[in-house]
Amino acid sequence: MLAVIRVFIMLMFILFSCIFGLLLSIVRPFHPNNVHIIAGWFGSMAKMIGVKLVLTRHKDAIDAGPAVYVANHQNSYDLFTVPAMVPKNCVSLGKKSLKWIPFFGQLYWLSGNILIDRSNRSKAAGTISKAAEKIKNNGLSVWMFPEGTRSYGRGLLPFKTGAFHTAMSADVPIIPVCMNTTHKTIKLNRWDNGTIYIEMLAPIPLDKEISAREHAKSVHSIMAAKITELDAQVREK
Repeated sequence: MLAVIRVFIMLMFILFSCIFGLLLSIVRPFHPNNVHIIAGWFGSMAKMIGVKLVLTRHKDAIDAGPAVYVANHQNSYDLFTVPAMVPKNCVSLGKKSLKWIPFFGQLYWLSGNILIDRSNRSKAAGTISKAAEKIKNNGLSVWMFPEGTRSYGRGLLPFKTGAFHTAMSADVPIIPVCMNTTHKTIKLNRWDNGTIYIEMLAPIPLDKEISAREHAKSVHSIMAAKITELDAQVREK
């Protein structure tokens, strides 16, 4: 019964958030803080699924200026957890197919996010260039999930290089955002689903003499180690 109530509330929340978010985005389309405001709404829903969020930001990541944020992507519940960390003046990069989702797709586009066509390599490369230009010309940050898909319990998947090409083109650092493993830990019929730790690490400058692929591997190692550390915190709690 609790699961049914939660699902109903979540669906109503998503519907009304999309409606109000669309109104906000129509009034001020593509405003740099639209995503931050709407992400805050979604992040506040963690309590509704029985989760307590513990958010930590490295001192150098606070007011770090334009950057490319990279986060691990696990499952659909990320929609109510990860957004709590989205800073001001930040947009995300998402699949072009998102725009066909009623309400949410239009909200995603109008709020200023960037849509990428992953099925077309040349168009995808053009979108990366567009993201880099937004960073340089508008002082924006970009939020990306470098795994390219949800991991669903398979651990931190190999990173694609788009985020790293973007950061190198825009000459901004990568800022990793790590969340402990949540696969099969959230049960909607359970009142208390425990604590989720999300940590924003220190900015990592990228040497242009090193390939995007090598940077991706290096940041992957850093994030995998941090996720292991966060998982240990959960077990000790």
